[in-house]
Amino acid sequence: MDTFTHKCPNCDGPLLFDPKDQQFHCEYCLNIYAEAEISNYEQIQRDAHLEDTSSSNENLTLTTDNIKKEDHQESTQKNTMDLFLCSSCGAEIVTDSTTAATYCYYCHNPVVLSGRLSGKFLPDKVLPFTVEKEQAVEKFLSWTKRKRFIPKGFFAKEQIEKITGVYFPYWVVDVEFEGQINAVGTNFRIWRAGDIEYTETKQFDITREAKMTFKEIIKNALSKNTQQKMIEDVQPYLLDKAIPFKSQYLAGFQAEKRDIEYKSFKESIETELKNYSELLLSETISGYTRLTKIQKNVSLANEQINYMLLPIWLVTYRNKDKSGTTYYYAMNGQTGKVSGELPIDYHKLGIFTFAIFVILAAIFLFGGWLI
Repeated sequence: MDTFTHKCPNCDGPLLFDPKDQQFHCEYCLNIYAEAEISNYEQIQRDAHLEDTSSSNENLTLTTDNIKKEDHQESTQKNTMDLFLCSSCGAEIVTDSTTAATYCYYCHNPVVLSGRLSGKFLPDKVLPFTVEKEQAVEKFLSWTKRKRFIPKGFFAKEQIEKITGVYFPYWVVDVEFEGQINAVGTNFRIWRAGDIEYTETKQFDITREAKMTFKEIIKNALSKNTQQKMIEDVQPYLLDKAIPFKSQYLAGFQAEKRDIEYKSFKESIETELKNYSELLLSETISGYTRLTKIQKNVSLANEQINYMLLPIWLVTYRNKDKSGTTYYYAMNGQTGKVSGELPIDYHKLGIFTFAIFVILAAIFLFGGWLI
């Protein structure tokens, strides 16, 4: 499987995507490019390469058997480590089976692992970062410094430098249901006139029809994303800003490819939404003493599924106590919403508790002495 780096048309240096201006920057010659310029330049390079290889009679056709074989290899790479060569310096890059974009440890150039985001694993859309690293760091420090009893190491300089922008894979689903509910509604009215009690009974045939739409249901598509609650807590995303996927937007960030298929939870989502649709229909009927002969019919009308990469700034911290617990901090790379779990420095907590005890004891003794 190949790696590649998006390179500057001017000096061939690596390009990095800047969330601030949504442009691509070269740190060597300082040129700035729009996505269309980079795509056009790379297309010209590919066309020129095809002409060269065509003239030397090299066979560039990928057979159906090869495609099937490649897909099979992708599906069996789960929980394995893979070795790649950096396209810039040739150094070895070791990744796990879901990493799709990363950095070369030696030359620090951003690289994309092309086979991880192609074929059936090609994302439909990507939501580019809009929060810069400097903003992410500033908000991280503001968030942590408001908390007491955090180990200093959690927001030390070397820890802050570990904050990483990652594109995580998600399934985004829009679902439409068509439903109808029929019932017989009965109302009773009772009154007295002298010694006589009267009862009036009225019955109504009730019909409700509706089309219900559930939009932007986001489901995790990465099994190793163990802190799923934390990732859910940084939602929502403004998904109308998502654009058709282009690997250029991964430049300068890490990215993961999915290893959970939509079919694994398709039935549970549809069942849950169908039940909820029936509840919504039922709640439209009110004002009756009793409902009988209730019949519900709700069916799936339309379902749109998109495989998307969504941006998250992420920091991990391993506690230095005996537990060695790993803590996570996450920030929505589009809106800046944060979520996380903080470690506790029990040494700090103990000193603080002891100080409070000494102060209270002194007040008690001094107060008793005055009395």
